Amino acid sequence: MHFSSMNEFLAMGGYGLYVWLSFGLGLLSVAVLWLSSWSTKKSLFQQALKEQARQQRIQQAKQQPVQP
Repeated sequence: MHFSSMNEFLAMGGYGLYVWLSFGLGLLSVAVLWLSSWSTKKSLFQQALKEQARQQRIQQAKQQPVQP
């Protein structure tokens, strides 16, 4: 398609509201999905580090002799 002006491009032949709203909602959906994934990854990584530290403490406790 060829548009003679920026206003004509934004209007998209009368369908501009639908077109730009669709692009905006699509972009918003991708951004929310990315933020959610990033947050989940961060949380899981922190949980894994805590579990590793816990396992190390358990191993150290098993290696120490019991004091009567």
